[in-house]
Formats: sequence, structure tokens, C-alpha cells
Amino acid sequence: MKKTGAWLVRYALEQLNITHTFGIPGVHNTEIYDELDQSASITPVLVTHEGCGAFMADAISRTSDSVGTLVIVPAAGATHAASGIGEAHLDGIPMLVISGGVRTNSDFDYQLHDMKQHDMLAPITKGTYKITAHDQVIPTLYEAYNTAISGEPGPVFVEVPVNIQLDTGEAGDLPAYQPPSSTTRVDDAAIAAAAALLAKADKPGLFLGWGAVDCGEASARIADLLNAPVATTLQGLSAFPANHPLHTGMSFGPAAVPAATEAFRECDALLAVGTRFAEIATGSFGVTVPANLVHLDINPKVFNANYPAAISLAGDARDLLPRLAEALAALKPAGRKDDVQALIARQKQAYRDEWFAHNVADRVNPAKYFAALRERLGDEDFLVVDDGNHTFLAAELMPIHAARRFISPTDFNCMGYAVPATIGTKLANPGAQVVGIIGDGAFLMTAMELFSAAALGTGAVFTVFNDGELSQISQAQQVPYNRKTCTRLGDLRLQGIADATGVEYLRMETNADIDRCLDEALALASQGRPVILDVKVDYSKKTRFTQGIVGTNLKRMPFPTKVRMITRALWRRVTG
Repeated sequence: MKKTGAWLVRYALEQLNITHTFGIPGVHNTEIYDELDQSASITPVLVTHEGCGAFMADAISRTSDSVGTLVIVPAAGATHAASGIGEAHLDGIPMLVISGGVRTNSDFDYQLHDMKQHDMLAPITKGTYKITAHDQVIPTLYEAYNTAISGEPGPVFVEVPVNIQLDTGEAGDLPAYQPPSSTTRVDDAAIAAAAALLAKADKPGLFLGWGAVDCGEASARIADLLNAPVATTLQGLSAFPANHPLHTGMSFGPAAVPAATEAFRECDALLAVGTRFAEIATGSFGVTVPANLVHLDINPKVFNANYPAAISLAGDARDLLPRLAEALAALKPAGRKDDVQALIARQKQAYRDEWFAHNVADRVNPAKYFAALRERLGDEDFLVVDDGNHTFLAAELMPIHAARRFISPTDFNCMGYAVPATIGTKLANPGAQVVGIIGDGAFLMTAMELFSAAALGTGAVFTVFNDGELSQISQAQQVPYNRKTCTRLGDLRLQGIADATGVEYLRMETNADIDRCLDEALALASQGRPVILDVKVDYSKKTRFTQGIVGTNLKRMPFPTKVRMITRALWRRVTG
């Protein structure tokens, strides 16, 4: 049977349950786009920038059962998309990147877009593939997809040369896709040893990352059996419901909220699931991890990298956590004997009260904003955040009640994520409310993608925390330098962006505006109308995360550097 390569690409993507592709047509991929236009199950989405397309694809993978997919031109398309691909790579998010390629049957050198893109993308993908014959298209795409979703997930890159797309060739078989079988193999003795270690602890705790995001039932059962407090990473914020009485918050050291810091203060055994103990999750490596660490992760390379584990369990948490819960239940552990749930409740209420009491007359209190937003969103609605001060405000002040309902750039930590990711989340979940929380600096990076939101009728709320600074960095500058360099943005007139892109615009200037603006914004979004909600936010109170990491990093500095930093800061405060 003879088929064009472009037809075979469409066939494979339909078999793989791909719902959307993102990208920009060009001379090296128009055949694929023409085929996608004829698909009954795939919607090709035009973006303004391939980097935004990659963030949209990332959001599809995080918030649905489909893998986000890019269809891009080679060279420039790949370099533009690289930030989003890199984010997916470091955050463990599957992504399928399909690129056109230069002709492989040309007699000429120096073709348009001819570069070694596989060499460029190899460090930020799990694998790259180049198709050289028609009968390779389907099996290569299936193999690449399996690579993306197997083990620790991540992005893959497949190049389909333009002559393969255009020309017909022998296609071989047209097989249906068969998913790979699970390969988790951990013997019962290891599970039993982990259960015994946790059961005998006086003050056990749980630390959950994105790898535990689909294990809520097993995680809650283990926490209840042990009466153990539960903390999460930033990326794993939705892995455990914030309305569970044992939930404490993000991280558990000096950069965590008081409920987590206090509940984990004398932790003598820790079950860590689906986390690398990376820098943000640990508050810049400021946590104290007990010697009795049970570390469960699908990627064995993370074991003992930053903190030594007493017991390592390599495998998929979806397979292993239920087994661990069963083994623990059989032991009938006594669990933590103090009233840790009451401690958590008191600390959460005190922290909320502390924030509510911090008011600046002509600005919006972020705690009151998030409290009002939480009242209006259902548990199954989505919050999408960017990278910046607002990220940690959301993590500390916005309770998340269901899995995968909070997404954020994390280890790659790329600003500009949330505008396109909010669009991608809404496309994948059209029946849910989707609210983006975006710093003004991050908004400037990808704001023009609102053209796509307007064209698609993507009814979502794009909340911009507007203070005229890159606040996460400017706050960090102020303490050691007593000045701010290249972090002031000036006067941003966001209504002009709304007018230019064809979306709605609302302005929230004080706490008195919170209820009205949120009600109006969510009502407009329900009608399929994208909304910029311009919030004149009060950033004068620092998050616990910011306070904690400054102290942690200062302590870790060599003594001469520490003296120099402190002396300079004091001198500048005196002299200006």
C-alpha cells in the first residue's frame, strides 16, 4: 500500500489519541497540516510563537489523558519551541514534537532551515528520531510516543523530511497502537521493609511530588494510617487535597508555611514519593531530611542524589503506593500520637489571619484575592501559574482540592508559561473554569498569545498581578544590595493589550473590587470570552518561601562572602 508520509503521520496521531497539535505552518510541514485539517479527532491550533505552542502542549499533557503535540518547522521552529520543550524535560512531562525536515533527496547543499537540530535538542529530550522511509513513519511515531510516556516521562523529537511528507511510498502495515506494559518490579520484601520503617516511627511524614499526582487515594490512606502530616513539592501541589486535615502545604523546612514547618519539626521518618528533592521543592536545599527516608520514584537516578535514603523503591507510584498502603495496614501502626491535625489547623488559620491583617489601602491583598477565588471555583476547576512571586503566593494561599488542578513551571522555571498554558488547559478541559495567575513580567513575554485565545473562543481568566516590577528578583535584590537593578518594568497599560488582542479587560484596584471583578471575569469566561484581569497587587509582604530561601542561601555561603554581603548591605543602608 502506498501513502504519503503526511497521511501516515495523521494516521499515527489519531491512533495515539492526540486531540490537539500546536505550531505554525511553513514550507517544510504544510503537507502535515493539510492532513490534520481533514482529521475528525485532531484539532490543529495556530499559535503566534512556537514557544507558546510548547507550553500549550505541556498543559495538555498535565491536565488531560492526551499527550501534548507540536507540529513545527525545522530550525527556527525548534529553537523557538526549545524553552517549552526544556520545561517539559526537567518537569517530567510527556510531549511529542514533530518537525518537518529538509529534503533528503536533494542534490543541493545549504537548503533552507538546514541545521543539526537533533544535536541541539538531544539534551532536552528523551530521544530524537529522523524518518528516512515511509514504512518508518508509524512505527517511529509509536516508539517515540512510548519513550515519552514510559519511565520518567518527557519530550521526544521526530523529524519527517518534507520529501517523505509529499511523496507516496510503501507504507507497510497500518497497525493499531498498543500501549506498553508496566515494568514495575519491586519485591514484597522491599515493600514490607519500607512499611515497617514507617510504622515504627514516632513522627512520620509524607512528602509528595508530581510523581504522586495520580495516587491520591493511596497517599491519603497511608497518611491516615500513620496520622502523618503531608507536604508537597511546588509541582506536586495538587497531589494531596488541601482540605484534608493532614495536609500542610508546599515543602517542610524554613521556606515552608508555618503549618508544614511545625508539623515536620521532629519528623523521624519520611516517605518521599515522586520527587527529586530539587531546589525549589526543598526551599533551596534548606529542609532537614531524617535518616529514615523511604524514597519512591520511577527514576532510580534520583536516589541518594541530594539526601541519602534508608530504603529506595524504584517504580511507578501508581503501582507501588497501593502495595505499600496494604503492607502498612497489615501492621496496624500506632501512628503519630500527638494531635498533629489540630496543630496544622491552628497554624493554617494563624497564617491566613496574618495575611488578612496585612492591608495596603490602594492595593489588593493577595490572600483576600485567593480566598475569594477559592470560594468561586469548584474542586475540578484549574489554576495555572507562571514563574515569579505570584507563584509562591498561590502555593501558600490558594488551597487546591483535586489532582492536576494546579500546574506550574518548576525545575526549568520558565517565565512566560502561564498565558499559553492557560489556553492549553482550557482547550483540554472546556467544561471547567481555568484561571491563570501571571506576574506582569511573565505576562509581557507571551501576552500576544491572547490573539490565539480570542480566535479560539478560549473562555479563561488571565489574572495579571501587576506591580511594575519583577518582584521575586527585586525582593531578593533589596536585602543584600539595598537597590533594584533591571527589575522595574514601569507603567504597563494592559487595557491596550486587551484591545489589540480582542479580549475583555477588567481592573481590580483595591480589596473592595475583588468580589465584583471575580464574578464578572468568571461570567465572561463562561461565555467563551477570554479576560485579562488586571490586579493592582500588594507585594509588600514577603512569602515564607522568599524569606526562607534568603536565609538558607546566606547560611550556606563561605564565611568571607557572607561577611562581604552583610557589610555591603549595611553600608548601603547607611549611605543609600
